[in-house]
Amino acid sequence: MTITTLPEKGRIGELVVYFLRLGLLGFGGPVALVGQMERELVAERKWLTKDQMREAIAVCQSLPGPLAIQVGIYVSYLRGGFWGAWAGGWTFIFPNFVIVAALGALYVHLGDLKPVTAIFYGVSPAVIALILHSCYRLAKLGMEDRVQWLIAAACFVVTVVVQAEVALLFIGAGIVGIFIYGNIVRRSSSAALQISFTPVLAQLAPATSSSTIGKLFLFFLKAGSLTFGSGLVIVPFLQQGLVQQYSWLDQRQFLIAVAIGMISPGPVVITATFVGYLVAGFFGSLVSTVGIFLPSFVLVLLAAPLLARHRANPNVQGFVKGAYAAAIGTILGACVLLGKIAIGDWLTALIGIASLAVLFTWKVSNPLLIVATAVIGLIAFPILGPAWVMVR
Repeated sequence: MTITTLPEKGRIGELVVYFLRLGLLGFGGPVALVGQMERELVAERKWLTKDQMREAIAVCQSLPGPLAIQVGIYVSYLRGGFWGAWAGGWTFIFPNFVIVAALGALYVHLGDLKPVTAIFYGVSPAVIALILHSCYRLAKLGMEDRVQWLIAAACFVVTVVVQAEVALLFIGAGIVGIFIYGNIVRRSSSAALQISFTPVLAQLAPATSSSTIGKLFLFFLKAGSLTFGSGLVIVPFLQQGLVQQYSWLDQRQFLIAVAIGMISPGPVVITATFVGYLVAGFFGSLVSTVGIFLPSFVLVLLAAPLLARHRANPNVQGFVKGAYAAAIGTILGACVLLGKIAIGDWLTALIGIASLAVLFTWKVSNPLLIVATAVIGLIAFPILGPAWVMVR
C-alpha cells in the first residue's frame, strides 16, 4: 500500500464548522459516520487521500474506543495538528452531548419518553441498513485481496459466536498482516503501541470510587479504554456494568438508553451521556461523556505522530491491512448481534430490507431515512403493539 504525503494543515475553524455539522446531522452509528467522512473528506473536499483515510480507519479500529470519534480526531490531527485534533474531536461530540443530555433531563423530569419506544421500533432496522451500506463502502475502500477477506470471515465468526468484540482480534489480525504483507525483521510501531498502552489505560480505570460521580467517570473511562472497535458492540459491556454490577439502571431503562444512542446523531456511545444524567443529573452526564471519550484523544494523539513517522514501514502497512480486515469482519458480526435487537417481526424486517434497497439505489441522506422510518415507527407501533421491542 502506497501512502502519499500529508495534506497541508487546514484552519482549525473549518474543522470546527465541519465537525459541528457532522455531530448534529450524522446518523447511523460509527460505520455510517466514517463512511460519510470518507465520502465528504476524500471524494468531495479532498482533505485526505484514499490511502490516508484507509490508514486512519484501520488504525482507529484497532485502538480501544468509539471508531467515529477516533477517525474524526485522527483526520483533525492530519488537517490541523495537535490543537486541531482537540478542536475537531470535541466539537464533533458537543451537539450530541447537548441533545442527549436534554433528552435525559426530559426523561428524568417528565417520568418517561413513551414515543422513544415507537421511534426505536422504526429506526433500528434502518440503522442496521445504514451500517451494512457503509460497511460495503469501507470494504470497497480497503479490502484488496483474498487473504483480507479470510481474516474478515474469521473475525466475523468469532464476533457472532462470543457475542462481543474480542480486543485481541485486531492485534492478532494485524500481526497476521505483518507476516503476510510486511517485513518481519522490522517491528511494527503500531502493533507495539497497541500492546503497550492498553494495559496502562486499564490500570487508570479501577472498578470502584468513593462517590457516584467518581464511579461514573471511572466506569466510562474504563469502557472507552477497553472496548475495541466501535460503539456498536459496547452494549454488552455497558449492560453488565450498568444493570448487573452497579444496578444504576433496570433492563428497560438500559434499552431506552441504547435506543437514545442509536436514534440520536453522532456516535452510539453517546448513550453514556443519557446514562450519566439518569444516574447523577447534569454533572453525571458531563463526567460520563468526558470519561467515555477521553481515552480516544490520548490514544490517537499518541499514535498519530508515530504513524506519520513510520507509515512507510512495510510492517506498519501490513498491520494496517490485517486490522482493517478485522474491522470489516467485526462490524458485520455486530450487525448480526444488533439485528437480534432491531428486527423481530415482519415490519421491522421489511423496513430493514427497504432501507438497504433505498441506500443502494438512490443517494438518500441519513437524516431523511431516519426521519422517515421514525414516522413509520410512530404510526405502526401503537397498531401492532410488538411486546418484544423492550423485552429483549
